[in-house]
Amino acid sequence: MGITALAFSLGAVVLAEMGDKTQLLAMAFAAKYKAAKVMVGVLLATILNHALAVAVGHMLTRFETIQVWIQGIAALSFIFFGLWTIRGDKLEGEENKTTRFGAVATVALAFFVAEMGDKTQLTTVALAAKFPTNPLWILAGTTLGMLVADGIGILVGVVLCKKIPERTVKLISAAVFLFFGFLGSYRVMRSDLGLNTDSILLVMTLLYALTAAAAIYLLKKERAQEPQDSVSPACCQVKKGM
Repeated sequence: MGITALAFSLGAVVLAEMGDKTQLLAMAFAAKYKAAKVMVGVLLATILNHALAVAVGHMLTRFETIQVWIQGIAALSFIFFGLWTIRGDKLEGEENKTTRFGAVATVALAFFVAEMGDKTQLTTVALAAKFPTNPLWILAGTTLGMLVADGIGILVGVVLCKKIPERTVKLISAAVFLFFGFLGSYRVMRSDLGLNTDSILLVMTLLYALTAAAAIYLLKKERAQEPQDSVSPACCQVKKGM
């Protein structure tokens, strides 16, 4: 069960982080500081931030009387994360934060602040609620997921100076989140709530319809906006001396 929690959380966070604000932040910092120091800063911030998220998710599962609702909300949250992934993120000046304590501290502080309330942190809360008996495995998986996704972002976007196919990545990631969200919702209704087939069919149809409408709206909104490169030409070189 522990390995399952590790693998599931690693995959979920890699998907959540691709094209996310904090991945863009890692890529921006890699143009200013040595890539190894950026990754150390990401590691420190992620451990602290996701430890807090795991603690919150684990604490919620201790209320036995609301276990069904917690599992239901956790399942629905994956649908929400799928729609959030379609919407996308952008930096809001976090890459300009500096401290007097050097590159690692600067990156760690910026990441910790940017990650508060972010999609990957909330995903970690949901995962901790989904796997209540494996908090340490969840922390390990989500931390590794952040390092993998941000490492990919730095390698592709900065070292190789390639534009990450943002739209394709977003759609694939969103589809996976939606799949697990619908699957989890079905399981809660079938196993935990004990609803009959007709009731489940009605609720799932409504859920599909609402999700599809939201996804279509977000995709149309995205197309109406001016396209922007996820990596600027100035980021196409890793800093080696700091």
